[in-house]
Amino acid sequence: MNRANYEERARPLRVFAYVNAEKTPLYRSLMRIFMDAKASFALHLRVADIARELPKLSIQEIEAVVTQLCEWGNLEAHRDTSEVASVEDFYRPRYLYQLTGEGEAAERAIEVFYETVVQPGELQAAALEDILNELEEVARLGGEGVPDPGKVHRALSALSAHFERLTSRAQTFIRSLQRTIDLRGIEVEVFLAYKQTLIDYLERFIGELIVATTKIAENILRIEGKGVERLLVVAARRDMADALDQNDERHREARERWHRRWAGFSSWFLSDGERQSQAEVLRGLARSAIPDLLIAVAGINDRRATRSDRATDLQNLARWFAETDTDAEANRLWRAAFALAPARHLRIDEETLDWREDNPVSAQTSWLDAPPLLISPRLRKAGRHVAKGPAKGVIDCTQGKEDLAKMERDEAAQIVAAQARLATGRTMRLSEIGELDGSAFDLFLDLLGEALAAKAEENETVDAQSSDGALRIRLSPTGDSVRAVIRTHTGCFSGQDHFVTISSVFENSTMREEPSLP
Repeated sequence: MNRANYEERARPLRVFAYVNAEKTPLYRSLMRIFMDAKASFALHLRVADIARELPKLSIQEIEAVVTQLCEWGNLEAHRDTSEVASVEDFYRPRYLYQLTGEGEAAERAIEVFYETVVQPGELQAAALEDILNELEEVARLGGEGVPDPGKVHRALSALSAHFERLTSRAQTFIRSLQRTIDLRGIEVEVFLAYKQTLIDYLERFIGELIVATTKIAENILRIEGKGVERLLVVAARRDMADALDQNDERHREARERWHRRWAGFSSWFLSDGERQSQAEVLRGLARSAIPDLLIAVAGINDRRATRSDRATDLQNLARWFAETDTDAEANRLWRAAFALAPARHLRIDEETLDWREDNPVSAQTSWLDAPPLLISPRLRKAGRHVAKGPAKGVIDCTQGKEDLAKMERDEAAQIVAAQARLATGRTMRLSEIGELDGSAFDLFLDLLGEALAAKAEENETVDAQSSDGALRIRLSPTGDSVRAVIRTHTGCFSGQDHFVTISSVFENSTMREEPSLP
C-alpha cells in the first residue's frame, strides 16, 4: 500500500457516526430500510416511502434524519422532478435518497460485527467433509487439460467459504470454551449439567479432525503436484471477467489474493517442519480442554465437599468481623488473620553482642520473657546505622584477572595442540592413532560422537564436523573384525576399528596480506 492509499484509509470515517449517535436506533432502522430496498432493486426512496415504513414519525422528523445521514455520507440526495406539474412544484425541494457506497459498506460491516459477536462457536466436522469434497473437485479439474473457468472459480470459492467458516467458528468456540473452563459468565450448575455433553463433543470432533486432516493433506499435495498455479490464475481471471476497469495492476492483485488464500489454506492443514499446522494446534487445544474441564469439575466437587477454598475462608473471616463487639476485638482479629504490624528494623551493636555472650538466652525463651535488645540510638533516630572506623578498602582483583587470563591462554594452547595432533588430513585406522592426552582425547570424542550420531546404517561412510565447526571427520568401516584401542592417561578406550580422516575446515584457506600504504 503506497503512502497516498494509507493516508486515505487512515482518515476518520464519518459514515460510522450514526452507530454512536443519540438517535442510533432510529438511524439503524432507516439504514435497514434502505438496505432492504436495495435488495429489492429499489435504488431510490422518497420521504413518503420511508414514512410508510416508519408510520410513527412525522415527515419533518424523517427529513431531519435523512439530512443528517447525508451529511455523514451514508446517503446522497438527488432532485426529484418526476412529479413536477407546475413551476411552483419545480421550485419546491423534492429529493430522492439512495445509499452511497460508503454507507452501504458501513452497514454491512456492522451486520458482520453483530453476526460475529452473537454467532455460536462450533467445531464444524461437517465443514471438514465439505472441504474434502471441494478439494476432490479441484483435484479433478486440475487433471483436465483445459479446465472450465466457471467450475474452477466456483470450486475454489466454495472451498474458501467453507474454510473461513470453519476457522472463524472454531476460534469463537475456543474462546467460549476457555471462558467455560474458567467459569466466567456461567453458572456452576449450568456448567455441571452439560460438561459430559461438551466432553463427548470434543472427543468426537478430535477423532473426525484426525481422519479428515490426513485426507485433506493428501488432496492438497496431489493438487499442488499437478500444478495449483494454473488453477489460481484461472480463478483470478474469472474474478476480473466482469470488471469495468481492467489493467495489469488489478489482475496482479487478483492473482496475489488467490495465492494468499491457497497459502493460508495449505498451511492450515500441512506443517512445514518448523511449526505445527493450525489443524494440529486446534486438535491440541481441544484435547487439552478435556483434562482442564475435568480439573474444573474436580475443583467444584472439592469445594462442595470440604469448603476449604480461599473464597470460603474469606467469607468466614468476614462473618467473624461482623460478630465482633468492639473495635479492639476487630483489631486483634485483623492482626491474627493477616499478621500485619509496623516493621522493626534492628541492628545489634557490639554492646549487645558482648552482653549476650556473657548472659546467653535460650532459643526456647519467649519474646515476652527475654530481655530487650539494645539498639543504637542513631538507628532509632535516623533509621540507619553507620559503623565506626575507617572505610573498608577496595578489593584488588588484578591478580585474579591475570590468573583467569593465563588459564584461558593455556586452555586455548591445549586446544590448538589437540587440533594439530588430530587434524593431519591423513587417512588412518583408529588403532593407529596411539596415545592421546586429555585435551586431544576430549576433542577426539567430540568428533567421534558427531560422526556416530550421523551414522544411520552400520556399513556406511559418514562425514561430520566438530561442534565448533573447525574440524571435519570422515569415518568408514574397515570390513574386518579388528578392535581399536586408544590409550589415555585415564584408561583405555576401545571399539570396532574404522578408517578415519580428520582435517581442518580452514586448511585450504589462504591469508593474503594487504599491501602497506607508503
